[in-house]
Amino acid sequence: MFGHTSRVVRSMKLRTQLLLLQLAIVLVAVLGTGIVAGWLQEQQLRDAYRDRMIAVAQSVATLPAIIDALDDTQPSETVQPIAEVVREASDVTYIVVVDDTGVRLSHPNPARIGEQVSTDPSDVLAGEIYVGTQTGTLGESWRVKVPITDGNQIIGAVSVGILESSLRSDFLGSSVALFVTIGVAAAFGVVGAAWVTTVIRRRIYGLEPDEIVGLLEAREAMLHGMREGLVALDEHGRIALINDAGAHLLGIDDQNNVVGRPAADILDDDLLKMLDDEESRQRLILAGERVLLVQCDSAKIGDRMLGSVFILRDNTKLHALMRDLDGAHDLADGLRVQAHGFANKLHVISGLLELGHNSEAVAFIERVGDGGTLSSVTSDSGIRDLEIAALLLVKQMRAHERGINLELDSSSELSPLATHDSAEELRDDLLTVLGNLVDNATEACASGATVRVRVLESPRSVDIEVSDDGPGIPEKLRRKVFTPGFSTKGPNPGLVTASRGIGLTLVERIAHRHGGEAVVKEPLMGGTTISVRLPFDDSTRPHKAPQSVAVL
Repeated sequence: MFGHTSRVVRSMKLRTQLLLLQLAIVLVAVLGTGIVAGWLQEQQLRDAYRDRMIAVAQSVATLPAIIDALDDTQPSETVQPIAEVVREASDVTYIVVVDDTGVRLSHPNPARIGEQVSTDPSDVLAGEIYVGTQTGTLGESWRVKVPITDGNQIIGAVSVGILESSLRSDFLGSSVALFVTIGVAAAFGVVGAAWVTTVIRRRIYGLEPDEIVGLLEAREAMLHGMREGLVALDEHGRIALINDAGAHLLGIDDQNNVVGRPAADILDDDLLKMLDDEESRQRLILAGERVLLVQCDSAKIGDRMLGSVFILRDNTKLHALMRDLDGAHDLADGLRVQAHGFANKLHVISGLLELGHNSEAVAFIERVGDGGTLSSVTSDSGIRDLEIAALLLVKQMRAHERGINLELDSSSELSPLATHDSAEELRDDLLTVLGNLVDNATEACASGATVRVRVLESPRSVDIEVSDDGPGIPEKLRRKVFTPGFSTKGPNPGLVTASRGIGLTLVERIAHRHGGEAVVKEPLMGGTTISVRLPFDDSTRPHKAPQSVAVL
């Protein structure tokens, strides 16, 4: 039965369900209130009659004429007229006076005088006061009985009552206004319920519950299944929505606790600045150590602004791959140039030999026997980690093609790093820091300049220092170079703006994650010097074992 009822309810339209539910609530509330109000009014009416009847009965029971008449041989001749006068004056149905044997001495119907009362008078003749409903010769009545005493002796009783039918008539007469009010309230409730139902249906665009559930499930599946991060702000600047990918990219552990909070308390300043920048709505942002491609759009319905939406794409790996690709291109170009140079030298040697100038050929070989650019790197360098050495070699080749001399300080030393996860993380961080520092230095210098790199390994840290003899950084800007988006160079060409100002910020954040620091040092001979310290623990300590292959 309950299952059938549930199916019937689900099959109803939402508008019908809302209307019936509200009607039930209104009717129950109104009728319940009316019943309680009617019951209270009836009780008040009965209490008023009870108080009046007690007062009348006690006044009759204490009249000296009544007390004295009970000792007469014909007491009814005195009691009946007095009782009738009091009855008419007090607007009660009857006043009956009985003697101590229960015989009537007064009654609205004189024919009943002298008869035994129809109800048991023993309680009142025992000295108790009775209040209640009984059925007598006049019908069912609400009555009060009090004893008549002469000194300490009970000599009779007085019964005062009003018919229940009269009580109901008085109650109905005084309740007309209450019933009218209840009816008007019920009518207004019905009209209001219908209006509320219409408003709710309009607010939810006439959708049924199943349709709403379907839309919600589809929305949740799409939002949380997206690989791109999504952050929506309402018109007051509060976070209205954030999906799983967005929380992951922004480093938010509990996305449910940020919904409804001001965006200024959660999002980075770079993201908030995009809200006010109408010209650049897509740019690269550094969130923690992630490079994000962020697109900011306004959310509108018609002409009404609802807020803003951020779409986040993780470009960290792409950014690293592009840097690696640039390095590979530079190395390939360098090898191509070097191969061309070797070919020219071989042609010179071949010509000298064919001409019979053997001694000149040997002298030429001795003069150019350094092997070109790649072999110009000293083989006794202290950098014995292959990946770090390879990075420096590629950067040296890239700098050479730009006419910049990249030198590795002779005091540099770095043992091979371990191969487990924590050591790999340190190696990746060293590669990132070195690559960004060298790139920034070479980009800041003109042709003919020199960039110097020093890598020092201590018992608890790796210290990296990169200096150049370029134009340098003004003192007031030395702290700002680590600010996201800040750059002394112009923007990179392309569709995505503000792609500069990321490298040094990333360097500083990596250093802070390791418990180290990144600082711009006071230049001694001009140019710029940036020093970075990356502390490590025993698990990532470089091995001191010698390595047979020396790359640098």
